[in-house]
Formats: sequence, structure tokens, C-alpha cells
Amino acid sequence: MRQLFFILIFLSSISLSATEPRPTEPGPTEPDWSEGFSVPPGGRSNPYNLSPAGFAASRERGRLAATSYPVRVTGILLPFNPIFNFLENPSPNPLYEVFQFFFKSITEIENFNSFLSWIGLHEFPKTEDTGLYTVPYPDGVRPSYLMGMSLIERGGVKGFTVGCAACHSSNLFGKNVLGLTNRFPRANRLFYKAKQAVAFADMRIFQASTGATDAETQLMNETLKNLNSIESKVPQQLGLDTSLAQVAIALSRRSEGPWIEKNPELEVHPSYEPLETEIADSKPAVWWNLKYKNRWLLDGSIVSGNPIFTNILWNELGRGADLHALDSWLSESSLIIQDLTTAIFSSEPPRITDFFDVNKIDIASARRGEVLFNQSCKDCHGQYFKAWSEKSNLPAIDLIKTLRVVYHSRTPVANVGTDPHRSQGMKSLEKLNALEISQKNKTLIRAQNGYVPPPLEGIWARWPYLHNASIPSLCALLTPGPQRPKIFYAREAQDPQADFDFSCNGYPVSQALTAEQKIYQYDTSREGLSNLGHDQNILIENGHEKFSAQDKRDLIQFLQTL
Repeated sequence: MRQLFFILIFLSSISLSATEPRPTEPGPTEPDWSEGFSVPPGGRSNPYNLSPAGFAASRERGRLAATSYPVRVTGILLPFNPIFNFLENPSPNPLYEVFQFFFKSITEIENFNSFLSWIGLHEFPKTEDTGLYTVPYPDGVRPSYLMGMSLIERGGVKGFTVGCAACHSSNLFGKNVLGLTNRFPRANRLFYKAKQAVAFADMRIFQASTGATDAETQLMNETLKNLNSIESKVPQQLGLDTSLAQVAIALSRRSEGPWIEKNPELEVHPSYEPLETEIADSKPAVWWNLKYKNRWLLDGSIVSGNPIFTNILWNELGRGADLHALDSWLSESSLIIQDLTTAIFSSEPPRITDFFDVNKIDIASARRGEVLFNQSCKDCHGQYFKAWSEKSNLPAIDLIKTLRVVYHSRTPVANVGTDPHRSQGMKSLEKLNALEISQKNKTLIRAQNGYVPPPLEGIWARWPYLHNASIPSLCALLTPGPQRPKIFYAREAQDPQADFDFSCNGYPVSQALTAEQKIYQYDTSREGLSNLGHDQNILIENGHEKFSAQDKRDLIQFLQTL
């Protein structure tokens, strides 16, 4: 029965799809990814300076690649047919039936899609969705499987994996937003269990219980071999991600010393890695902020290099991929990287009026909030020029639009007293600077003391707040740290009435939990989950709160228009 448990725990650790390089229009300009590059006013939503037609085509291809991760040499790839059939189809094989019963009873998973849903994947946007709520369908037809599940052929058999959308898309009141933080990704949890199960894997049982062919069994064997070179950690809280630790630990497992790259034949050479025990969890970031930045991650610690390349490198380090094979793939796939970069940099935030009546925004209150914001917040978070400042006779839906964003030309980092664990953990990733693949692609990591004060477009849709998701709402964020909720109940954004407090913009905090909901309870007393900070000299001056209750309501109304 452990064999079936082993099948379960594999299914979230992967990433890949079959995307062919495509011809591109002549003349794209390689973006400047060097350290200290000054971002132009308004950001870089078209980083390669493509023509309108070329930009639209590249963006479309990139959004498709984001749902079907295109790295052919990914380290972990599962045989699709035996696992799909195992979950979907009954079998007269008694051994099969025993394992199927055991698998479903311990996971409460009834079929393949319910498993993908458990990982955190969502449905593809509906055919009637428009604008930023659309995603191109593979082969032009809305799939029956969930968005992010990808297929690739290797060794003559079909393998499957999940793509970028697993962590970087989320359901928002019935619409799936590509580029929005997934509030409850479970990839790290499942990956951790997969590693535990490796010791019990037996390919004879796998074949007997799933009907896998020899080629499919070989593909599973490759995955087992790669898993031996990596480690993973369960996040402190459902909704956070431990990829930082997984990359650092994986690198320590495949090197004699943490600075020496080996051709990863998946031998294990353990060296000490602090993140095996230390906490460095954070939530996945939104995509639409990247256009305004010149260094990357929530702490600004990647100071040069294309962040999309860096993300792929880190994904594959955490999956045991051969770095030389990955380097060759990257060299051959510049057009795929261009498409992904274009799609991600041009992504847009959802508007609150796509989900709520515009009359819920008190424009007079929002305009007072703008004044307060410009007095107290714009030096860190940028300035947002509103249509109401230029014309007064527009319909309300147009009056509240942001016409222009002025953010820093060089991305700042600030220490405002928030939980330091995540930024401190980046010290372990500096060892990647010595890898040949990093140097070749000019990726440089430099740990920072603090976090990037991000642009605030779409801030209304980004609850819970801070890098560790420890603040449930804007009301709580605008409250001094010691007075913030210590425990709150997180949940998916399904019902705009039950799952969202419009006036506070975030989770309702006064609600009793059932036993099944306890996994969504957020306890800020746990290590790495502190909700303190972002108050001294921001919310508090001379020992007193800076903003009145009305000021806070005005600020929230302004922020909801961004």
C-alpha cells in the first residue's frame, strides 16, 4: 500500500510541456538585465520592444507556455497513462483494486482532476471570459483537465507535469487570474511526501498495480533517481512556499562543497545547509509588478539577469535536473524565454470593479485617501496618477482608473521591521553565483536586509498581506503591529460576500472554524509568520497613530482603485 502512497506524493513536483521554438519577427531588442539598470517611466510591459503584432503574438504564446511549462529536460516527469488510468478507471486486477482503494481512502481524491485541484490548480478560464481573464487553450479547445497540467513525450511515452500556473494563478470570485498569487499551493507539501516515499518505491509493484509499460516504468525510474538528489520542506503555513529552501538544500546535496558545480549524475554529496532547519517561507509573488523592477524576488536579492531564466533555473535545481542539459535547453530556447518574459511583464492586475459595483467606491473618500497616500506612502510605493485629476465629467468607472504609475527607476529595499526570516534565508542562495550556468546568464544574487516596497497596482486582490501572508486585510495592515489579529482564518476567494470583507479589503477575521477548516487557520505566533512591522514612522509618529479611523477608510478606498 505504500506504493500507492508513493504515487500520490509524486504528482506536484514537476514542470514541463512540449513547446516548439517558433520563428520570431526580426529586430527584437534584448532587454538590459544588468545590475543597476534604470527602469524607464511606466515600466517595461514590452521588454523586447516588439512591434504591436509581434508583441501580441509573443504574449499569447507566453501565456500558453505559462500554463504548460516548456522545459523538456525537467528533472522529474511522471508517466501519464498509468497514473491517469489508476485514478480514473476500475480494473479487475485484485492488486490494482487494493491499491486504488488505499490511495483514495488516505487522500480523499476521487479522480485525476480532484488530485490536481488538491495541488492547487484551477480550471481554465471560461470561453466567455475576456481581457486579462482569458488564457489561450492548448490546440484551441478548452481542456477538461485543470490549468497548469502539462504533457510531454519522452522516451516514446507521454509524461505529465504542472507548469507556472500552479503557483501563479488563482481563482478570484469565479474568474481565474493568471499572474495572481495562488493562495493555497500544495506543491511543496506533496513534494516533501514524495521524497519520503522514495524508499518504499518498487517498480514491480508499480507495473502490476498500474499496468505501466516498460518504457513508462523507465520514466518513473528516472524520476526516482532524480528525487534522490533533492530535499523539500513542508511550509510553516498552508499558502506559503518553501522553494527557497528546496533549491538551497538540493544544491548542497549535489556538490562536494556548496560552491562546486558537478555534472549532476545525481550522486549525493551532502554538505551542511542552514535552511534544512531555518525558516524562509514566503507566498508566491504577483507577475504584473515585474515591469517596474530592475531586481527581483520579494527581497530584491537577484540584482541582475532575466528573472524568468532565473525562475527556470531554480525550478530545475529543485527537481534534480542535469544543469548541463538545462543549459543546452536554455541556449536553444531563447524564443520561449522571450515569449514567457513578454507575457509575464505585460500581465495586468484585476480591477475591483470587475467584481463589485463601482458605486461601492466613494470617490470623494478615495480622493482624500490619495492625498494621504501621497503624503505618507508614495516615497516607497510609487505614485499613481488618477483620471479624476484630469477630467471630472467621466463616468465613475472611468474616473477611478489609474492613468500612469511612477515607481522607482531602481528598485529599493527597505527594512520596516517585518519578519526577517525570508530575507535572511537568501544568504544560502548566494552560492548559486559560482555556478557556470548562472555566470553564463549573468544571474547575480546578493542577500538584502529587508524587502522591496512593491508597486501597489491590484493591491486590493493581493490579500493576505506582507511577504509571509500574515496580515488578513488592509484594515489590519493599517493598524499598529501589536494590535493586529494574531489568528485568522484564510480561505479561497469564492464568495464575494462570505470570503471577502469589502470595507476592510481582505479576510473576515471573526469566524468560528470547523474541524476541517483548521488547516486554513493562520497563527502569527509561529516562527517566520510574525505580523509585526510596517508601523513605526509609517503608521506611528511620536508614539501615536498617524491615521484616524476615517483616514484609514479613505486610504483603503484609494488603494481599492489601483
